[in-house]
Amino acid sequence: MSEEIIVRQCAPTLAGIKTGSLFSYSCPDRDELKKDIVCFNRKYSRKGLCMIPLRFGKSSALLYLYRPNELKKDLNSDSAQELLKTAGYECNNCGRCIVHLMKRLGENCEFPHEIGLFLSYPPEDVKGFIENHAANFKCAGLWKVYGDEKKALKLFRRYKHCTNVYCSLLAKGRGIEDLAICS
Repeated sequence: MSEEIIVRQCAPTLAGIKTGSLFSYSCPDRDELKKDIVCFNRKYSRKGLCMIPLRFGKSSALLYLYRPNELKKDLNSDSAQELLKTAGYECNNCGRCIVHLMKRLGENCEFPHEIGLFLSYPPEDVKGFIENHAANFKCAGLWKVYGDEKKALKLFRRYKHCTNVYCSLLAKGRGIEDLAICS
């Protein structure tokens, strides 16, 4: 599995400043990718990381790298619980929420916009996106902002800086083993 792709797409999650990251990964051989994911999880679970495939396509997979302990906190907020219940989630178990998200991603209907809750997007922005049908936002970066614009812009800059630093460190020979912090 390419460390470069993981670092480029997931640096803030590796750094522990973002709960989860989602990325597409070329997957000509599903079984081989599944083995790579098992190896990744064995190696990095002690750092509080978990990777799972949320969906497989013909030649790619949608992978989710996340911190389970942080996701549990994020999904337990009252505003996140309200959004999840509206979308049909059983909110009492983080694992069940992920399984439900996978099911929703596999359906051939509208994209499950509540996915933002799994990626550290503020619940008010996820709610605003859903209610406004992606219109009327204050600003856009990694997500469309409907709530605290100043806080979101600060986060966008922080995530970008983290990604730049991590990519630079990777280019200098540091690997995920060194870059992933424990949580």
